[in-house]
Amino acid sequence: MSDLRGIAVESLKKTQAEQELKRLAQEISAHDGLYHGDDAPEISDQAYDALRRRNGDIEARFPDLIRDDSPSKNVGAAPSTAFTKVRHAQAMLSLDNAFGDDEVSEFIARVRRFLGLAEDEAVALVAEPKIDGLSASLRYEAGKFVQGATRGDGTTGEDITANLATLFGLPKTISGAPDVLEVRGEVYMDRPAFEALNIAQEAAGKPAYINRRNAAAGSLRQLDASITGTRNLGFFAYSWGEVSDRTWDTQWDFLKQISKWKFPTNPLTKRCESLDEVLKYYADIGAKRGDLEYDIDGIVYKVDRLDWQERLGHVSHHPRWALAHKFPAEQAETKILKIEVQVGRTGAITPVARLEPVFVGGVMVSNATLHNEDNIREKDIREGDTVIIQRAGDVIPQVVEAVTEKRKGRPPKFKYPQVCPECGSAAVREEGEAVRRCTGGLICPAQRKERLRHFVSRDAFDIPGLGEKQIFQFWEEGLIKEPADIFDLERCNSLPADQGGIDPPLQDRGAEPGKRAKSVANLFAGIAARRDISLERFLYALGIRHVGQTTGRLLAQNYGSLAGFREAMTAATDPDGEAWAHLEAIDGIGPIVAQALVDFFAEGHNEKVVDDLDAALTVQDFVQPDTDSPIAGKTVVFTGSLETMTRDEAKARAQSLGAKVAGSVSKKTDLVILGPGSGSKGKKATELGIETLDEQGWLDLIGG
Repeated sequence: MSDLRGIAVESLKKTQAEQELKRLAQEISAHDGLYHGDDAPEISDQAYDALRRRNGDIEARFPDLIRDDSPSKNVGAAPSTAFTKVRHAQAMLSLDNAFGDDEVSEFIARVRRFLGLAEDEAVALVAEPKIDGLSASLRYEAGKFVQGATRGDGTTGEDITANLATLFGLPKTISGAPDVLEVRGEVYMDRPAFEALNIAQEAAGKPAYINRRNAAAGSLRQLDASITGTRNLGFFAYSWGEVSDRTWDTQWDFLKQISKWKFPTNPLTKRCESLDEVLKYYADIGAKRGDLEYDIDGIVYKVDRLDWQERLGHVSHHPRWALAHKFPAEQAETKILKIEVQVGRTGAITPVARLEPVFVGGVMVSNATLHNEDNIREKDIREGDTVIIQRAGDVIPQVVEAVTEKRKGRPPKFKYPQVCPECGSAAVREEGEAVRRCTGGLICPAQRKERLRHFVSRDAFDIPGLGEKQIFQFWEEGLIKEPADIFDLERCNSLPADQGGIDPPLQDRGAEPGKRAKSVANLFAGIAARRDISLERFLYALGIRHVGQTTGRLLAQNYGSLAGFREAMTAATDPDGEAWAHLEAIDGIGPIVAQALVDFFAEGHNEKVVDDLDAALTVQDFVQPDTDSPIAGKTVVFTGSLETMTRDEAKARAQSLGAKVAGSVSKKTDLVILGPGSGSKGKKATELGIETLDEQGWLDLIGG
């Protein structure tokens, strides 16, 4: 399979387009998990938007190839298991993006066409700064704040009620409010709060936060709400969810109403009557962006009239009545001192430019990613070059281009390593991949170290006191080489040195033994608390390629127990067998993820890692949602066209009632829902004797 990234959408053949949509679905899903789930994005907003745009352009050209797991149908990432889940009464959708004035003009024209408006009829838009923070929803019942939640995957978020209650300026009670009112907005951290937080982090010997979005997200999702209360977070309200009695008819009137209820709204928000007024607003706010106390990455436009919003409706990913007009990335010029490569936990070998420090986008930058060898070759980037770097969305800076006219002499081109710099194993670039990877697996020290860091990360084992700094220190000292060593740490620490104990014991290190002893005791308590772990967290923690939080939960839901899962992975080595067919058919898995899982468990050293952990821990069986629905625990397949709901709505409804959703029919399927044009899946269900229902029968079964 060739690399298709460089082929323009209009030049793709249908088979190539199908391959690209599969790649984009997996890559975007991985980045969604990093951004929304881990608060740790690895690419810029601009690069991420480019991936989504390419996906959308291919789907527009080949609508029959749109995948069930298409990014155009999904929002955010699965909610963390560290908080109780909250199902949103109304979905919290994402926004479609624009990057130029012509796209804003087309957005307004598209609204006109959809509504059948005359050319001279004004389309008023409410324009507001797009805050770079964390979306949240606040629910009030009988005027009292009763629940707060993150956006999560747009359908289900995390219950952060106690954390939101600590935010200064959010009303706890509202006079004259509807019986049910959900107010939505963005939680952010301003510049003074961010600087104060990093001073406190450094004083406590903890790493500083890189940017304000990550700092806000990390602060809001603290398990101890009292910590959130010390972080001075802010909130701007901008929309609503469920409302029992809506008394406003326009977006503008809503903002005025919630201001009367003492919700903070952005003072720069403006109602615009024309395209010229909208674009002037965009330029004006962009010019003062650097002087604001909070981060923004664009302007959001919303059709003001709510009756028009309702008629326009939405697609699965975003409303048709709103648009995010993104700002260009902030750039600066500096010099590359050296090009180095880093090896990640999946073996990916990534080139990094070490820079003369330069101030850009509000921070001092000394490193920038070069992405991969194709990027270096195409941009002809060399050590010693003067380069343009940019920070888009306040994430990892990237090198845009080399300023070749400032190049001195003829510095040699960078030679990408053919062997891993950490372990000497071959560095291979598979066909269709842009990234070169070390083939050493867990014998590679870099991968083992990075996998250990991933193992203790927040959405994996999340052990207090055992973060990146500590895990790397223990690794360097030889105290922890495999994940199971973590659970033997306390025993080793108590042994005498001549019996292989840790010398000196952890509590005897450092200048303040008393504080150190308490810290070590807390560490061991945290480790002990994680000897019981949910199956989905365990699977995610293993660091299997392509297996993020969402996939870990899907696997846990479908296999139920660690023993059942391992048995299935062993059986799935036969590509013609039932075990492989079932694995590949799970909605959201597919052949690439399935192969990664089978490959992982085919390696003896990986099996040993899991064996050792299984002996040291109790991995809890997956607990199906507490529901008395008739489809709880059953595997359901939807096929053909659905008329009363979208395919995504049907799947989400099935999963909320405890069902598993598969993409193809197998012997393990319990129920097939047949819409018009069901084709081969319906035929196969009949051959296998599997129960089938039409759409109305399905609705009758689940109660509508």
